[in-house]
Amino acid sequence: MAKKQTAGRDNLGGLAPKFAQLNDDVLFGEIWSREKELAARERSMITIAALFSAGQFPQLKSHLEMGRQNGITRREAVEIVTQLAFYCGWPKAWSAFPLIKEVYGEAADAEADKRLSIFPVGEPNDAYAEYFVGKSYLAPLSVGETKIFNVTFEPACRNNWHIHNAEKGGGQVLICVAGRGWYQEWGKPAKEFLPGDVVQIAAGVKHWHGAASDSWFQHIAIELPGENSSTEWLEKVDDVHYQNCEIKSLYI
Repeated sequence: MAKKQTAGRDNLGGLAPKFAQLNDDVLFGEIWSREKELAARERSMITIAALFSAGQFPQLKSHLEMGRQNGITRREAVEIVTQLAFYCGWPKAWSAFPLIKEVYGEAADAEADKRLSIFPVGEPNDAYAEYFVGKSYLAPLSVGETKIFNVTFEPACRNNWHIHNAEKGGGQVLICVAGRGWYQEWGKPAKEFLPGDVVQIAAGVKHWHGAASDSWFQHIAIELPGENSSTEWLEKVDDVHYQNCEIKSLYI
């Protein structure tokens, strides 16, 4: 159940009691609470757009905060303002972005984005940094005969094309546990990679995987046992290739 709104009475109860009552009991008590018709998150997006269009920046800051509580991420808030700038005015966007910084912060929000699943983020994946575009993190979950790692990608991070080689057996299984990413095999279109999706990669298959441009991404990587197994790292996934994946129209 939504928290009872008292802002009207708290701020205007003595001056405009009827207005305060309508604000708290009707607007927020009835309209905002009708989540079966439209979720609070979507109502926040609509309200942010309306206040931005009208240039009502003190109220916009309050509704950015409310939107954050209703599940709108910082990246989504930035994207909303970026699109609205083209329809409602560029100077308004310059006024709105500092409000987003105030409401969401920067470093703290980015760190929160990485805590997407129950699995640890681990340490910066420096040992393999030359094989990645962007920053990734590695958390070993099992280092026994079957090696299992949780790999975290920052937005737009992806690994190079590569092949898991083995004379017998081998290959890899990927399980997406959080965020949104991409997986692609050579000669095939890229596939969106979402929580719960599982990809089994046979030995000898050239492929890459990584995060979408607007989302942190985590997957579990399970190295399947094989004889004389090795990973062959190849060329980077360049920006043009990657951006085409973002619109789901890439074919090699």
